[in-house]
Amino acid sequence: MMPDKNRILLIHPLGYSAALAGRDVSRLANLMPPLGLASIAAWLESKNRHADIIDCYARPDSDAFIIKYLREHNPSFIGLTSTTSSFPDAVRIAALAKAERPDVITVFGGPHVSALREKILHEHRAVDLVVVGEGEQPLEKLLSGHPAADIPGLVWRNEEEVCFTGFQDNPLDLDSLPFPAYDKLAGFPEAYTLPIFNYPRSPNTTCVSSRGCPYTCSYCDRSVFRRSFRYNSAGYLYAHLRHLKDRYGIRHVNFYDDQFTFNRQRVVEFCEKMISRPLGMTFNCAVRAEHIDPDLLALMKKAGCWEISLGIETGDPELLAQHRQNSDLDLLARRIREIKAAGIRTKGLLMMGLPGESETSIRRSMDYVFSLPIDDINLAKFTPFPGSPLYDNIHELGTFDEDPTKMDCMHFQFIPHGMTRERLDELFLLFYKTHFKRPGVLWNYVTMIWKSPDSYRRFFMSLGKFLAFARSNERIKE
Repeated sequence: MMPDKNRILLIHPLGYSAALAGRDVSRLANLMPPLGLASIAAWLESKNRHADIIDCYARPDSDAFIIKYLREHNPSFIGLTSTTSSFPDAVRIAALAKAERPDVITVFGGPHVSALREKILHEHRAVDLVVVGEGEQPLEKLLSGHPAADIPGLVWRNEEEVCFTGFQDNPLDLDSLPFPAYDKLAGFPEAYTLPIFNYPRSPNTTCVSSRGCPYTCSYCDRSVFRRSFRYNSAGYLYAHLRHLKDRYGIRHVNFYDDQFTFNRQRVVEFCEKMISRPLGMTFNCAVRAEHIDPDLLALMKKAGCWEISLGIETGDPELLAQHRQNSDLDLLARRIREIKAAGIRTKGLLMMGLPGESETSIRRSMDYVFSLPIDDINLAKFTPFPGSPLYDNIHELGTFDEDPTKMDCMHFQFIPHGMTRERLDELFLLFYKTHFKRPGVLWNYVTMIWKSPDSYRRFFMSLGKFLAFARSNERIKE
């Protein structure tokens, strides 16, 4: 059977051995659909190409499905997206595919390969092509038969020479994209879950209404979207939610945008549509303090906003100023109180272990967070990713164990000068335990019995594993 030059299999790697998936606490707490692949699949299908998706993260036993697909459909291409931590597994899958079908062309995309570009092809023979940046247009051109040398955004081999065709300079209008191909995700929406205690109702899902970020924080990798920032219109956004409600019965959406409220008028128009033509849906979003105000918050609450996340990062003003623009902790505190006054849940997003971190700065962060009416926190372990401004000189700022399989923000791979991994882990657990012992926080979780009953169902079904994580601080208990 000849290879189908009009077909591609898109793969989302698991990132580790499938035998460990049942013990991965992150999969129990949050399992998000690969919307980047779903968007690419929808775009290719709209151009009369054939694209299917295998999400190994949702279905850890996917090796057999991949082999079966290669045998039955004989695609010319497989596309693999990867973060830094899942890249080794993506390479393993590419080698597995080539062992079955030596002529299949492996195309890699995502933040890790967009940051490292030519280095990926120099070091990994199982990788044939790298897409730098967004995937829709380069993949459509590949499936249309265009030579790699003529497609912007590709790293390719010219015999033994590795070449880069340059960055893409003609980004798509996001309103021109079809809605993501959710139907290509096996078991959607039931197979996917939002973070536990972060939604009122199910089924629920994630939605992306923008690409990029207008800010340049030291710890963020901007390799895919670079300095661009685009967003869907309010009309497109409302139609997208209506599609999710009508087609899949979705009742709650988490907007996975870096800056949902950056364009205030867009949010106002979207909220007005949700109020005048109710869909019976609620939503979460992430914002920066500079781009919200009491009037906007009141409108968002009326439109169904259930929870707002804000990037605090650290409560130490001196450390924050080293890593983030507009580091005004007083403004941030005021906005958090305004969110609560509007009747919306608040979630603080923090990092521990940034360059310059000390026990004093961690204690300041704890004092700051615990002085505020924050309902939930997400405390990540700082990880210097390729493509972030800090990555290039990270070894001068502390000790960095660059094991990609553990670069997932759940391991302290970077240790700032003056700290130890053991002490960081102790303070990490102390931060969480102190948060959960606060009376207001405890009562808030009690109210989740009726505010988010599905979260309690999930929590008790996996109680032993959550308690093991709380004791050990290990994502996957070996």
